Amino acid sequence: MIFKKIKFIDIKNILKKNSLEVRSKISDNENFLKLKSITNSSINDLSFFSNIKYLNDLKNIKAKACLIEEKYIKFLPENCEPIVVSDTYLALALISNLFNDEIVNSNGVISKHSSLDINLKIHKNVQINHFSSIYKNSEICENVYIGSSSTIGPNVYIGKNVIIHDNVSISNASIMDNCIIKSGARIGGTGFGFEIKTNQKIYHSGNVLIERNSSIGSNTTIDRAVFDSTVIGDNSNIDNLVQIAHNVTIGKFAIIAAQVGIAGSSRIGEHVKIGGQAGIAGHLIIGNNVTIAAKSGVTKNISDNKIVAGFPAKDIKLWKKEIIKNSVKQ
Repeated sequence: MIFKKIKFIDIKNILKKNSLEVRSKISDNENFLKLKSITNSSINDLSFFSNIKYLNDLKNIKAKACLIEEKYIKFLPENCEPIVVSDTYLALALISNLFNDEIVNSNGVISKHSSLDINLKIHKNVQINHFSSIYKNSEICENVYIGSSSTIGPNVYIGKNVIIHDNVSISNASIMDNCIIKSGARIGGTGFGFEIKTNQKIYHSGNVLIERNSSIGSNTTIDRAVFDSTVIGDNSNIDNLVQIAHNVTIGKFAIIAAQVGIAGSSRIGEHVKIGGQAGIAGHLIIGNNVTIAAKSGVTKNISDNKIVAGFPAKDIKLWKKEIIKNSVKQ
């Protein structure tokens, strides 16, 4: 396997570009082959330290250099040079882009084994791989990559620089610039809607809007709205196997972990974090900067800046007290 050689000057530049100061004695031309954890690093690797519970591992690190805060330098062995930064985890996130070996860029080739409707608008430098189909009333903008066996349309807009992996289905949706849709995602299908007394199906005529710089995980489903739009805000990260029902709106910078389910017409604020396997009932309002712990069941509205846990979900301090009280009784 051939690894990238990343020079230290490139590492410094990406950190400084993002307003992170960096201090180290390492030469600008020094190369790193891999970005590795403390326990698995070797002599040509770059590692990082961000969690005090790994302090003993830090003392035995074998990496060439380590991203680290000033106060922990004294625990580094002599074989490992410190790269001092104020926020090691942010530095790691930025530098990981340099080592990324899964970068996808459009080559501008549309496979002869793909199927394109005549009522389309496809801009320049679009890649469409084998056995993918693009249906009517769809527009694909510049530099879009579409993997194999995906179906796009009808009534779909794909913005610039969007990456759509294999086996994705998108209909009745607008995907804005720089989004990533991972394999197996299903976006814009009809939601779970019917009149409860007679089971009469309610026809859905709305769409899905996924705003800029968002990522949708594998096998996640996002249903179209009944009348308007199901909305995912800018810069949101949604994990695999998430279900987002019709008419849901999710604000900017959401982080939603795997197997979360959000029922119809709930409104989620900005900068919300939702842990794995949490469930949110329908027609609720979740405020800004809310954190919902894993496996929580949310049955009531949550105001801004709250942290909740449990079922039914409640303030996490109260939930912890109840857990301790029940443990004592046992």
